[in-house]
Amino acid sequence: MKTQLKADLMLIVVTLCWGISYYLIDVSLADMDSFTLNAHRFLGAFFVAGIFAFQKLKTVNKTTLQYSFLIGTVLIFVYSGATFGVKYTTLSNSGFLCALTVIFVPMLEMILFKKKPHRKIIIAVTMSLIGIMLLTLKDDFSFNMGNLKGDIFCIVGAIAYAVDLILTEKAVSHEKVDAFQLGVFQLGVTGAYMLVLAFIFEQPHLPTSPQIFISVAFLSIFCTGLAFIVQAIAQQYTTAAHVGIIFTLEPVFAGVVAFFLAGEVLSIKSYIGAVIMIAALFVTEVDFKNLGRKKEAAASIAEAEDVDQQSS
Repeated sequence: MKTQLKADLMLIVVTLCWGISYYLIDVSLADMDSFTLNAHRFLGAFFVAGIFAFQKLKTVNKTTLQYSFLIGTVLIFVYSGATFGVKYTTLSNSGFLCALTVIFVPMLEMILFKKKPHRKIIIAVTMSLIGIMLLTLKDDFSFNMGNLKGDIFCIVGAIAYAVDLILTEKAVSHEKVDAFQLGVFQLGVTGAYMLVLAFIFEQPHLPTSPQIFISVAFLSIFCTGLAFIVQAIAQQYTTAAHVGIIFTLEPVFAGVVAFFLAGEVLSIKSYIGAVIMIAALFVTEVDFKNLGRKKEAAASIAEAEDVDQQSS
């Protein structure tokens, strides 16, 4: 199995966890406010990682810490946008709009680095955009004004996450940056910021019921700790644009979870959008040039075998 394919499969698992996270955020917000939830989520992930990987973390260098601080700062906007988005719009909408990252990554790369995306990425991004429109807009393709506040928060989070992906790609390509350490320390930075914001704007407290505790623990360990560490490691072997396409599966997973656990039913138009987004992922994964070459080679071999049989 190719290294990039392994990285992509790891990122798909991360995306599944994030798809589940929208429902868990919704459950947790019934007990605590947004900054408080994110403080628990990120600091919990940081301390768990610190306990199990202290020996690996104590050798961290200045460059890794600098990137951790920078990326952790961006993550404040990512997760504030996502959490407030869940609070003010539907679970399905929040998952789908946060997936707009796939559009913003190549756009930012073109603006900032004059980086022209590959044709395959352009096709996949276009398909993803169509899929997201089908998933999120009303049947007459107008905006749902009742969810507009939450939708705007989600879009801000998507833009911030595009910045995060680009910064992470740059960071893990630096020879002095350890991807695992980066993944852990950015959690601590984000958690510290969220805790300060929670004390300023909210009244922080611990989860008040077993259900909330389990939700926060899952968000902390799987949807945050493991997810960001895996992302940082996997991005050594793939590109930010490629990761953005994979993360378009997040709203699909979010929609499935919302259907089974929260009773949110989508329209036929929305399900068509989900199928298009999954197809976009396959467009990025399949190497059509090599596939064509393999078919030509197989045809040549078969033709040669037929000639040999006729000769004999």
